[in-house]
Amino acid sequence: MRTLVVFSHLRWNFVYQRPQHLLSRLAQRWRVIFIEEPVLKAGQNELERFDPAANVQVWRPHVTGDAPGFHDDHLPALQRMVGDAMAEEGVSDYWVWFYTPMALPLATELAPRGVVYDCMDELTLFKHAPRQLVQRENALFKMADLVFTGGRSLYNAKRNRHPDVHCFPSSVDAKHFARADEHRLLAGIARPRLGYCGVIDERVNLELIDGMAQRHPEWQIVMVGPVVKIDPATLPQRPNIHWLGQQSYDDLPGLISGWDVCLLPFALNEATRFISPTKTLEYMACGRPSVSTSIRDVVEPYGHLVSIADAVDEYVAACEKILARTPAEQAEHARALAEIVACTSWDATANAMGELIAAADRVRALSEKVAAPQSAANAPTNHEAAPHLAEVAQAAVSAVLPASTTAAAAKRASAA
Repeated sequence: MRTLVVFSHLRWNFVYQRPQHLLSRLAQRWRVIFIEEPVLKAGQNELERFDPAANVQVWRPHVTGDAPGFHDDHLPALQRMVGDAMAEEGVSDYWVWFYTPMALPLATELAPRGVVYDCMDELTLFKHAPRQLVQRENALFKMADLVFTGGRSLYNAKRNRHPDVHCFPSSVDAKHFARADEHRLLAGIARPRLGYCGVIDERVNLELIDGMAQRHPEWQIVMVGPVVKIDPATLPQRPNIHWLGQQSYDDLPGLISGWDVCLLPFALNEATRFISPTKTLEYMACGRPSVSTSIRDVVEPYGHLVSIADAVDEYVAACEKILARTPAEQAEHARALAEIVACTSWDATANAMGELIAAADRVRALSEKVAAPQSAANAPTNHEAAPHLAEVAQAAVSAVLPASTTAAAAKRASAA
């Protein structure tokens, strides 16, 4: 069985999001080895391994150094650990999949059949982004066979940098979120409840959260998720703001279904220019209304169903309007949300990605066969040998984008 060797800046047991959704499903077709960035200041260099899902193994390097991420200081130790583990596990027929270009130097010691770059975020704009990130991403675009993007905005930003860039926005596991028993953590919190789930970092507008709580002391604002890259002391503290910390993916349906309004309170800054929030569809799958700031990948596909506001007063007014809806209005909105959710799934997204990889793999095999009696310089590339990949790509994207998103994209393309 072939293997996907994945390099990620995110840990598998961090917030359950795009990597876990996709790779746990792709593991039905390929063995997945998920290599995390190293744990620092260890007593010795060693590789921890564990199996969090069927056919998925996580490799977590521990290094003695203290430089963050896939830093150059760690490369010799990481190359040795990864190389030894791959030999021990008999990994010889594999593709490499990157979530961060910072791990690219590790590929110099590998011989994959192909390379995937799943660009889920514009990491160069994140707080504390490494200075080498831009250079390594440029190199990764030259190496990659396939590039996937985590949303339409990212696709538009990256599509001219590689001949095979494909838009795969965030999706949802609707069945998971259909389980709606109210979570025990909400038992002591009065209504109305307005909630957010996700990472709490520089992308969240804390002034907006504080302003909402101040204007409506009777509103209970529930914030679920880990606090990273910002000082916890900067979090607004009021009696009606509840910081519940990180909760498991299994707990999210019971939390979201217990909120009267779901929040997408993102700051409008460089770090949020290209985000495609996974929670948008998760809120919808629970049948809950939501209010977002004007994030492009929320506004363009879902602005007709998600209320949009930026300033505190406007955001509060949007929440007030939702709380004042009649039962008939609530039911009609829930039906419209269900129609959107029915058009997409992580299963379809992972399958479409898998088909693109499989098609590229077949083309590579054909190229190698044709190249056998030729010189390597005359051998056809994937793109020269496989014009049919464009048809595969189009079918893949159409299969996973909601109909409203596909129509809007077509309209923009014809206008251009």
